[in-house]
Amino acid sequence: MSLSDPIGDMLARIKNAQVRNHSKVSLPSSKFKAKIAEVLKSEGYIIDYKINDDKKPSIEINLKYNSGNPVINTIERISKPGRRIFSSASSLPKINNGLGIAIVSTPQGVMTDVDARKKKLGGEIICKVF
Repeated sequence: MSLSDPIGDMLARIKNAQVRNHSKVSLPSSKFKAKIAEVLKSEGYIIDYKINDDKKPSIEINLKYNSGNPVINTIERISKPGRRIFSSASSLPKINNGLGIAIVSTPQGVMTDVDARKKKLGGEIICKVF
C-alpha cells in the first residue's frame, strides 16, 4: 500500500491511539519518522520508541499519559505534500507562546523550533505539538 503522506499518517496514528488510551502504537518505519520520534522523546511527549527490524520494519511508540490524560494535546501537520511550508530562523512560529513545539527539518537534521532558532537555521516546518 502506497501512502501519499507517511508523516501525516504517523501523526494521525499517534493522535488516534491517544484518543483510545492505547499504551503503544505501531507504524511503518523510516529514518525520517525515527528522527521525529526522537524529537518527541527528547521533549517529553512520548516515553520511548523502538525500531523493529522484521520483514517489514516498524516503529513502536510508547505513548505518555499524565493522570490519565494524553501528554500530547494536539499534534498537527503543517507542511503537507501539496503545500510545503518553509521558514527562516527569525520567522519560525512560537506554538502557544512557547508552551508547545514545532518540529522543523533543517539542513542539520530534524529539531525543534527552539533549537533551530538557537542555531540560526531555517527549514521546513513539519508539524506542531502541544
